[in-house]
This record gives sequence, C-alpha cells and structure tokens, in this order.
Amino acid sequence: MSIVVQEVTKLYGEQKALNNVSFEVKTGEIVAFLGPNGAGKSTMMRIITGFIPATSGSVFVNGIKSSEDNPEIKRNIGYLPENNPLYPEMYVREYLGFVASLYKTGSSVKKQIDNIIEITGLAPEQKKKIGSLSKGYRQRVGLAQALIHNPCVLILDEATSGLDPNQIIEIRNLIKDAGREKTILLSTHIMQEVEAICDRVIIIDKGTIVIDEKKSDIHSIIKHQRQIIHVEFDRETDEQALKDLKNVVKVRQIEQRKWLIESEGEEDIRPALFAFAVNNDLTVLSLQKEESNLEEVFRHLTAG
Repeated sequence: MSIVVQEVTKLYGEQKALNNVSFEVKTGEIVAFLGPNGAGKSTMMRIITGFIPATSGSVFVNGIKSSEDNPEIKRNIGYLPENNPLYPEMYVREYLGFVASLYKTGSSVKKQIDNIIEITGLAPEQKKKIGSLSKGYRQRVGLAQALIHNPCVLILDEATSGLDPNQIIEIRNLIKDAGREKTILLSTHIMQEVEAICDRVIIIDKGTIVIDEKKSDIHSIIKHQRQIIHVEFDRETDEQALKDLKNVVKVRQIEQRKWLIESEGEEDIRPALFAFAVNNDLTVLSLQKEESNLEEVFRHLTAG
C-alpha cells in the first residue's frame, strides 16, 4: 500500500478534528477524499504529509512512518495545499529550481525543470514572474513543484479551486496523466472531477469516515434506501393524496400535472403510483426513475 492510515485521531484543544480514522490507498490508485467544509480533509492530508502530528494513531507512506522530522516522507510525497502557497516575486524557472534544490534531486536539475515545464504546460510562461500569472497557470506551477522530485505519492487539496471550466479540464488532464504512474489522494468539491478521474471515493464527515468504496459501486449505497420518481398524469391531482402513499417522504410539483416523488426503503413505489392513477381515474403519461449520482450520495451521507 502507498498510504496506510491507522486509527488516526487529531485534537485541537477539546475539538476532535479526526476521530479514529483508518483507510488505505493502493499503489497506482486515484482516490477522491471528500467531505463538507470542516470535515477534517485538510487536517488528514497535513498529517499524511508530515506537516502536523496526529494526536494518536499512525500513518505510513510506502512503509515509512510519517512524522514532522522525517525527510524521507517529503521525498516520497508531492503536496499541493489548498491555498497553493507560492513566491510571487520569483520567476517560474527560478522557483522550480529552488524547490528542486530543497529536495536534493541531483545534478540534472535543468533537465528535471525542462521536463516538468513540458509536462505541466508551463513553457509559454516559464520566464515570467509567478505573481503575473493567471490563476490557472499558478495552479500549474503548484502542480509542477509537487511533481519536480518525481514522488510516488501525490496529495492534492482542491487542485482546481477557483478555476474556469477550461482551466479545470486542463488541470484534470494533468492529474489523470500523473495518475498513470503515481498514487493520488485528491480532495475536491467538484463531483464531476471525481466522476472523471477517480477510481475510489472516501467520504469523511465530522472527522469520521462514512464511506470508502470503489466509484463503480458507490451509487448502490443509497440505491436501495431511497427512490426519486418523476411522474406526469393527464390531469391535476391532489398533492396530499400522493404524500399519503406508503413510504413517500417528499412530494413536489415541478410543473402542471408533473410531480417529483421521493420515497424511502427498498420497495419500488412505481406499482403504487400506477394503482393510485387507476383508483383516481388518472392516466400516467410518463414515469421515470431518477438514478442516484455522486452528489446525491454525498448529500445523503453528510446531511444534518
């Protein structure tokens, strides 16, 4: 395993930011690490990278125990924090050379810088000061510094935050390309990003892991717990009568004669809707079951 987190708890005074968190990330995986604001995502990432210590528990990266004073951890990890701290007064090439020197990457620093500039698409801006770059290019510089020492693990915290749609796609493609050879733990609030590039999803809420599943399996989590049905009748009907149907928890009129009906439990409510139509002398013009998406799963698991 590239990342092993074992029963990690983090306290800030009396506040418990992380509560007995455990998970593993396999070599070569791109894993989404999701959660509402304040759920503990950034805290967990800072512990993995050795920026802050856990109150209790352990983290291993490629078999090496993470700690604040272990330089070997830094050599194994590339880290892009949420706020992407850079030196705006430095030139792009100058900054990347500075970062490479910190990692003691060897004598071929120029070759490494040339390579990472090509990979991250920084060539047009490489002679400019970082402070003069657009947000998209600054994010590229952040990714470049995370990749300059060729780490086997990438920790990316909101890598596409604040970017326009074109920039998001560009950075997303960079992450996908990097994921062919590296293990990536990615925090984001953009569900389309998760759908596009991640293999697995971990959701944390209030400092506790609430789900850890393959992306291909995650939709089944609430599939049998709730249903959303869109139905259209040939004429108006009574809203309260629809609410009184078994297992129905929410009814909303979308437009004239069209309704959104939400139910709980595994029982399919479509037969009940057809029976309702027959008993009320209605004709069902259309009926469609809405498939759950990642956003619905996220809301279901972290609401309240």
